[in-house]
Amino acid sequence: MDKRLLAEELSGAWNDTRSARDTLVEQGTAAVAAVLELLCDERSPVDWAVSADVLCRIGEPALLPLARAAAAADSPEVARRVGWALGRLKTDDPAAFVPLLNHPHPRVRSNALFAFQTQGEAAARFVDRLTPLLGDPESEVRQRAVWAFQAIGAAAIPSLQRVRRRPAPGPRVRAGALEALAAIAGPAALDPGDQDAWHRLTRIKLLTEVPESMHLCGSWYAVPTTDQEAVLDAFDLAGVQPVTLRTGAAAWNHDHHNWDRIRPHNACSRVFLSPALDGWTLVFGNSSRDTHRINDADDRERALDQVVRERCADLGRRFGSAQWYGMSCGDDWTAWCIAEGGEVVRHYDAYNAEEDEDNDSPGHPAESGYLLPHQDGFPDEAFDGVSASDSEAFRVRYLQVKEELQIPDTCYATDIAARLSVNPGALGSHTRTAGHGVLALTECGREHGHPAGALPV
Repeated sequence: MDKRLLAEELSGAWNDTRSARDTLVEQGTAAVAAVLELLCDERSPVDWAVSADVLCRIGEPALLPLARAAAAADSPEVARRVGWALGRLKTDDPAAFVPLLNHPHPRVRSNALFAFQTQGEAAARFVDRLTPLLGDPESEVRQRAVWAFQAIGAAAIPSLQRVRRRPAPGPRVRAGALEALAAIAGPAALDPGDQDAWHRLTRIKLLTEVPESMHLCGSWYAVPTTDQEAVLDAFDLAGVQPVTLRTGAAAWNHDHHNWDRIRPHNACSRVFLSPALDGWTLVFGNSSRDTHRINDADDRERALDQVVRERCADLGRRFGSAQWYGMSCGDDWTAWCIAEGGEVVRHYDAYNAEEDEDNDSPGHPAESGYLLPHQDGFPDEAFDGVSASDSEAFRVRYLQVKEELQIPDTCYATDIAARLSVNPGALGSHTRTAGHGVLALTECGREHGHPAGALPV
């Protein structure tokens, strides 16, 4: 098959190549080698998705050639393309992927697992073949195996529980089975022995825990108290479970980034309360009432603003003062709200700062010496002659102008938190702690239980 002519036929917009793709699919095995060569050629004018579509639809005749290409891929991009096609290959029977589970290359094993993952519950008849991959030498393969079991769902639980009761598979397989059980149904899927072991390990870790900086993406409250019971009452929380900071932080990040439509209450079922940190208790997450007020509103930004102001004011009345902070790991969003007594004295949100009339007046003293995120302290001509695409030249000019004009740093929620309470992104051995952190259930959590998902200790 002439590669040049083939490339011409497959070049162009997706709809324009439909006829050529259909013709190649009809050719089946005879077309595999040439189309695969295009898929693996990063300089090819053919969109890789076009080549991948042909191979996926050809199906099983492309299976082994794709597996060989995955093992031989010499760049991350080629590996990604081939893995995408291999994992989505259309076959009459998923059993065609079983031999690849024993392939010597971990990338091929991972791609095969993804193929079973896409089958969902229909892959339940293969659980015995998938189980050894929970103990694979490569962490990427082990993680993919957990995801495959998670996709299979409840149908895999009895088999995984049997693995936990048998010492034969080896410690790594048994540990993987435990993670898969937690990923499918959370603590409810663990037998009493496993739950006791988890609690015992948590108690041991709590004895010598040293605070570590948290990955911040989401929002949290800060209240100046060590009275954990009072904070639990303020947020209508119950079902307390002692956890390490590491576990609590992971739960918060897991729940905040969880978009599982099958379990709509994952994001509003539990809250993490930190131990007392330098005299402050930090609350990561919202009550059920607050979460649903925000999610059910037509204008979610306005609802968030109202909820935060009301919550901070209530906490301020109870504890003398309170703060709320927000950060995003995906963009530059940052926000804070500060209450003294029952009054909100400052609210700033970078998303709507330009329209907020409050930002025309003096801000909070904690912002002194900083630029706010929406403010630009650089003159219009500061970067004349510097290409925005030249990151190094831009950085050098930025630092030069900033120093010459004594332009202040920009502040974010973590900077304000560091001045007023505690910055959870900068915890360490210097942080004074008292008590221990807890995961607590909201009203939704008391009805639906903990969200599924394995958490580190």
